Amino acid sequence: MDLVTRGLRELFSVPALDARIAPQPVSPVGKGKGKKVGGGGSSSGGSVSPLGSVGAPRWGTLEFKAYFAAFAVVVPLMLRAAVRASSEVNVENFPKFSPLLSQGWLFGRKVDNSDAQYRFFRDNLLLLLSLMGGHVLLRRIVHKVVPQISRLRFDLFFGLFFLWVAHGVNAVRILLHMFTMFIVVRVLKRHRRYATAFNWVYGIGTLFINDHLRTMPLSRLASCLSFLDDDVRFRGIIPRWDVFFNFTLLRIISYNLDFLERWDTQFKTLKKTEDGDTGEDLVLERPHHRRLNSSSVSLQTIQEDDKQPPHGDSLLVNERARLEAPHHISEYNLANLVAYVLYTPLFIAGPIITFNDYVYQSKHTLPSISKRRIVSYAVRLALTILTMEFILHFTYVVAVSKTKAWTNDTPFEISMIGLFNLNAIYLKLLIPWRLFRLWALLDGVDAPENMIRMVDNNYSSLAFWRAWHRSFNKWVVRYIYIPLGGSRNRILTSLAVFSFVAVWHDIQLKLLFWGWIIVLFLIPEMLATEFCQQFRAKSWYRHLCALGAVANIWTMMIANLFGFCLGVDGTRTLLWDMFSTVRGLCFFGIASGCLFVAVQIMFELREEEKRQGIYLKC
Repeated sequence: MDLVTRGLRELFSVPALDARIAPQPVSPVGKGKGKKVGGGGSSSGGSVSPLGSVGAPRWGTLEFKAYFAAFAVVVPLMLRAAVRASSEVNVENFPKFSPLLSQGWLFGRKVDNSDAQYRFFRDNLLLLLSLMGGHVLLRRIVHKVVPQISRLRFDLFFGLFFLWVAHGVNAVRILLHMFTMFIVVRVLKRHRRYATAFNWVYGIGTLFINDHLRTMPLSRLASCLSFLDDDVRFRGIIPRWDVFFNFTLLRIISYNLDFLERWDTQFKTLKKTEDGDTGEDLVLERPHHRRLNSSSVSLQTIQEDDKQPPHGDSLLVNERARLEAPHHISEYNLANLVAYVLYTPLFIAGPIITFNDYVYQSKHTLPSISKRRIVSYAVRLALTILTMEFILHFTYVVAVSKTKAWTNDTPFEISMIGLFNLNAIYLKLLIPWRLFRLWALLDGVDAPENMIRMVDNNYSSLAFWRAWHRSFNKWVVRYIYIPLGGSRNRILTSLAVFSFVAVWHDIQLKLLFWGWIIVLFLIPEMLATEFCQQFRAKSWYRHLCALGAVANIWTMMIANLFGFCLGVDGTRTLLWDMFSTVRGLCFFGIASGCLFVAVQIMFELREEEKRQGIYLKC
């Protein structure tokens, strides 16, 4: 029994998701005090843990036994409210959303397959699994039969083939954007500021261009492309090419910025070391410079923290080192750009991996690529898909939200519609991301895990955005947050980050407002966290943090319900019913108490992770 329990705890642990989150050594003295050897990678900002140090476990205390009793009562009531509000029992609203339901496969129930984004994935799951198996098998066959074909070249040719199958003649539109950004940045490479400005302006501009001109005849760009406008031309199995271009754009921007950073460094170095012969000609034409400074460091462990270990053949290199890997300038060529941008396992929706990291992993197999880890990850993916199926078969909250079918529902029922809808959104993103990451792992590439916290296991706005779409967060931090000043100008940089995130998601004014609301909600947490640091030694500090976390959760839920679930009408109805009626105010008070209990459990979960040497910033 102990073996089974230990196996389940390992399966559902955070390190099992991503080797970048490996437990750190904990000194015997610091075992109960939260001290670890090396000191790197600890939580920062004061928003992650309410305690200054890690104490003894509280799971067996009377306080937490009361919390567990509350969980045993409240969670079933939450599920019951969501089911009642979105089932035949709700006779007033069920006829409004029932046309959106389809025949399911669980217990003879109907299924809510009304979300177009997840429906595409769900209906094509077998096709994706077949493609995944075929791609991995073909690479291994090619590697055995024609070993001289490198991974990068295989990715190039297979990526072009997959691009045509996915988007047909619309692939030309994607390649035109890519080549335009590649050529102009190359021309402006000696003027890094101008090249960077063009990279961002044109890159963001493509989102608006694609939104308004995605069906514009190609003949208007060049008369020689008029033959591609014929209706008989193959449009691919995914005609809406612009939907997935957003992820393609992140990779193009990553390549250009990594190239500009490397070019700037290489150019300055060569000017100092070579007399009378500087610049790209020296780098690309002289044979003895072709592989100068190429990456060749071996890896044994991947570390999440910012501590840079000493270099050497037998020493370890962390993830940040791969992001800034000193590849030779000749690696930043057009063929490698196309291979990277069109890398099939991650092409559709990520997770995002930077160009430097991709090139490094194309030449080095990371130690995190192991059979046991891949099998464990696949099992968690299967369980996640099954969980989503149960939600779609028993709570039809997506259809309810689409039809705004909540007339005369109680505030509790409306809030549960929104909460379970948020969970459905979380799962519909989590499942494809994990499938594509599993595909990459089978192919020998370890991309970052996008979701390391369940959506319901969050109480800090800052920490939530570190854990949600984590590879995108890492991308944003590297290419936007840090270049704009980072924590020195936290409010302005956060405003720029969330504005880009909102526009990147969709060209809608509602989402732009959503991004600004998020920044507005971050400010109180920043100020409160800084102010309350002086009380860390007080016995009541943990409960004060819990009260602040409850306020945080309300603001995060309202912002996300407004942006992604209930919209303006639903959010207005929820707030009006909650604060203008006695029943609503009673619900708000009881719900806040339940959130207080949930936050205390979240606190202790993070303390338990620290006792195991796991230090996260979310």
